[in-house]
Amino acid sequence: MEFKQIHAKQVLTPLGWLNNIIVNIKEGKIIDIKPSDKPCSNQIKLLPALIDTHIHGVMGVDTMDATHESLNTMSNFLAKHGVGAFLATTVTESNDKIEAALIQVKKSIKQGVTGATLLGSYLEGPFFNATHRGAHPKELLHAPDRTIIEKWLNLAEGTLKCIALAPEYPNTLAIIKWLHSLNIRVMIGHTNADYETTKAALLAGANGVVHCYNGMSGLHHRNLGVVGAALSIDNCQTEIIVDGYHVHPSAVAIAHKCCGKNLLLITDAMRATGMPNGDYSLGKLRVHMENNVVRTENGSLAGSTLTLDCAVNNLANFTSISFEQAWLHGSYYPAKALGIDNTLGSITPGKTANLVLLDEHNQLIATIVNGNIVYQSNLFNEKYLFN
Repeated sequence: MEFKQIHAKQVLTPLGWLNNIIVNIKEGKIIDIKPSDKPCSNQIKLLPALIDTHIHGVMGVDTMDATHESLNTMSNFLAKHGVGAFLATTVTESNDKIEAALIQVKKSIKQGVTGATLLGSYLEGPFFNATHRGAHPKELLHAPDRTIIEKWLNLAEGTLKCIALAPEYPNTLAIIKWLHSLNIRVMIGHTNADYETTKAALLAGANGVVHCYNGMSGLHHRNLGVVGAALSIDNCQTEIIVDGYHVHPSAVAIAHKCCGKNLLLITDAMRATGMPNGDYSLGKLRVHMENNVVRTENGSLAGSTLTLDCAVNNLANFTSISFEQAWLHGSYYPAKALGIDNTLGSITPGKTANLVLLDEHNQLIATIVNGNIVYQSNLFNEKYLFN
């Protein structure tokens, strides 16, 4: 790849904006960042690309399709929304279908996708409690099973990055400790655990909670539940769906005040995302999408149609934080949560050049992945990049 320069009016770092900066890129890496001795002739803002750590599907496709075409469609759609990397997330299905999805993610990582980088897979189900099953079929839910998990980890060959489970089953703490020793991220979700059980799971090595407030025991002043643990225990990685439907705006603000940098924006998007109203599938369930809200036949929310750039704007609107602070909850903080902040999540020399260009109104101009432009809007101008 040819040497590239980007001259930006503003560059976002974890410590805030830098003004009038030149970023040099070579072979997909950020080489250096330095002040320019010439005034910037554009209004470009350069930010680290977003990272969606929990997404099922978009545009009529889903991780469970177990095809490269579906994963590549997700990759390209995400790039159009400022996302530079993602975890393809499964749903509760038969073991054969889950295995097919995990194997395909592994294959597609090797083959390569053309938009946002496919980081690996996120296992959401079947190790859940039916009380808070959401869109997960009750008949397929069961306790975490180490034999099954070992098989799936072997099939994935290092590409299964995260496993969600309910911690209240017998022997689950031992499984969490084992997964922690393997450096597998464990998230607590679709669970009826009480506060003490949740705290014990976090102390055993679980990393955080799946889409906070949704699919878990709620907060009561004498029974804190999973929500109480997520909001009060230090270093609990707390996913949240900020679409205005899954969580009330004021509850989002509470979560931000309690969790701070541990609050992680996710989409939990499913195949209806970017599509018209109608009926869709989520695993083996039929669901209906109306005005961007997806529900099962019994009225439960079934994933979302949210995009991560929209989640950033919503977080800024629902709280007292700035747009650039909200952006970090979808970029730098997810990278730290996944343990990949040495390569992604911020604009720093030596890191991968996963970047987005915004105009002065925060409209997306282009998404750059591994130093290559994978999406450009009609606002894009070649003069922004200097070869």
